Amino acid sequence: MDASSPGVILPCGWGRLIFAHTFIEPEKVAETLLNEQPGQRDIAYYIVDPHLVLNHAPQSLFLDPSNSYRLQFADYVPSTRERSGFVIEPVQSREDVEEANRIYATLNMVSLDVDYVMQHRDGEKLHYAVARHEGNGSILGVVMGVDHVANFDDLENGCSLWSLAVDPQAEFPGIGECLVRYIVEYFRDRGRAQLDLSVMHNNSNAIRLYEKLNFHKVAIFAVKCRNRINEKLFIGSPPHQGYNPYATIIIDEAMRRGIHVDPLDPKRGYFRLSLGGRVITCRESLSELTSAVAMSRCDDKEVTRLLFEQHDVAVPAQRLAGTPEENRAFLEEQGSLVIKPIRGEQGKGVFVDVRTPEGVEQCVAAAREQDERVLLEQYVEGDDLRIIVINYEVVAAAIRKPPEICGTGQHTVKSLIESLSRRRSAATGGESRIPQDSETERSVQEAGYAMDSVLPQGEILRVRKTANLHTGGTIHDVTDDLHPELAAAAVRAAQALEIPVVGLDFIVKSAKDPNGYIAIEGNERPGLANHEPQPTAQKFIDLLFPQTVQSGNAPAKQAEEVPS
Repeated sequence: MDASSPGVILPCGWGRLIFAHTFIEPEKVAETLLNEQPGQRDIAYYIVDPHLVLNHAPQSLFLDPSNSYRLQFADYVPSTRERSGFVIEPVQSREDVEEANRIYATLNMVSLDVDYVMQHRDGEKLHYAVARHEGNGSILGVVMGVDHVANFDDLENGCSLWSLAVDPQAEFPGIGECLVRYIVEYFRDRGRAQLDLSVMHNNSNAIRLYEKLNFHKVAIFAVKCRNRINEKLFIGSPPHQGYNPYATIIIDEAMRRGIHVDPLDPKRGYFRLSLGGRVITCRESLSELTSAVAMSRCDDKEVTRLLFEQHDVAVPAQRLAGTPEENRAFLEEQGSLVIKPIRGEQGKGVFVDVRTPEGVEQCVAAAREQDERVLLEQYVEGDDLRIIVINYEVVAAAIRKPPEICGTGQHTVKSLIESLSRRRSAATGGESRIPQDSETERSVQEAGYAMDSVLPQGEILRVRKTANLHTGGTIHDVTDDLHPELAAAAVRAAQALEIPVVGLDFIVKSAKDPNGYIAIEGNERPGLANHEPQPTAQKFIDLLFPQTVQSGNAPAKQAEEVPS
């Protein structure tokens, strides 16, 4: 390569891949990186002299704390396991790219330029593929491969893998492995000899996968720009460690605005925020702005229901558990019941769709382990809708779904639940796990299986009837689809409770259909992190520190007037 060669740069839709070893001078690599566009993430890979590149702009660039792995295709062993429930295929449509962006946003990764991907998806230089649900067609994962020969006539006849992402709520195991194998086999069939990838040094799950596929660590380095996207990679350990995702999202937003954070009790989620003369103590999304009265109203589900009813918010039939005879009479009247303690959280002691007198008494006894007073409630079939209201505006809405497993024809129900539980835990920082308790066993048995049954390949089994995130449920954003009448009902419910921040639980036919909805309860400490990328943390800090409101914050969804 002669000295006049500018070096090879590949736009990828999320930023540029800069092949640093095709540049003659290290400072040219640095200069190229410094031309990164806002909202993009450029990566200079195959850095020959990283110290010289960094020396050119030490305040603006950093050495990426990732490891590189290489697979020689001669060492690759194809899988003999049959894939079930999803297919891997090239990107087909704009909707595919938009769904991939939903996954990237969930994982705080940079979104793709939809037009760019659609324009270049059939080119020789890069290749985007997705994992598609065979049943409903939804996108479960995405990956990009780059052909080095097509880009710069690579003497090593190589290629590379980038931007691998799997929906953390996907019910099928092995999606990430199948996406990696697809890219490997795609480029192997094109005659390439090896594939490289970069992975964060502490991503132990991904590293185990790559090593299982015979990837080996190689001394390849990457340099990136210091920007907000890469912030966590170059600032080191945050000053306030030990918080769960629900507190962390708020702390990060506060620090971003220059608000001082005083860690009080990371284990329990307490911290103090201060700016100027304003000081507010929080426990995750519960702050001093929520009164003790409002909190007690949420805590007592019987009181919550009464207030909802008084403010024209539809509620289910309900009564306190009494004698077995009284309970049987209410069951006969309703046909199916939800049983839950008056006081409780995170789905503990909650039993859904109980249909027999014996089952009612067993569930009442179990619920009384959480609270002596237990409610019997009319069971209404439908979607579990969580609406976040902050400062009496709807900020986010999501459908919550109970955990489901997919059979492989080889693994027991118990082992599939354990596997899904590990994935849910990893995706939520340990906040979501599927308990293998009497409620899980009841759900499995009602479906005709035992915990040691081998679930047939492709069979979908719902292993709990509650959709609580802490017991393995998944959450699916529907903010843009929320019907104005449901938004208005949520605002009325928040006003009834007189609470500035609340997560309201509804049962609905769908987020677009308000007919026949019922409101179940209010949560005074909703998990704002569950609703990213909706601006829940931003709106929370707006409420606490209105002097820091930024004009770029996304608007909250207003509750519209709906004809009665």
